[in-house]
Amino acid sequence: MAGVRYEFEAELWRWEARRDLWVFARLPLDVSEDIRLQPHPPAGFGSVKVMVTLGGSRWSTSVFPESADGSYIVAIKGSVRQKEGVGLGDVVKLGIETLL
Repeated sequence: MAGVRYEFEAELWRWEARRDLWVFARLPLDVSEDIRLQPHPPAGFGSVKVMVTLGGSRWSTSVFPESADGSYIVAIKGSVRQKEGVGLGDVVKLGIETLL
């Protein structure tokens, strides 16, 4: 079941804690705060289940709080990056829809 949908632009960045390539986008602070205030089913590590849209790609995943500033982050799969022709440092338009 769908919750609230947000659209925004975000830069793709690499998570340096891993040797393999993990690419993320950071949700804006205002969007993160709004999501945090919504009721959600319990999930591990403070995550929230969402549907993500990037270009013509749409998939189910979770956003996770980032300890640095409280923003949520979302991983962008390699198959999606390849299909949509985007990579590290690119600014992309994302749609995030919370799931209830």
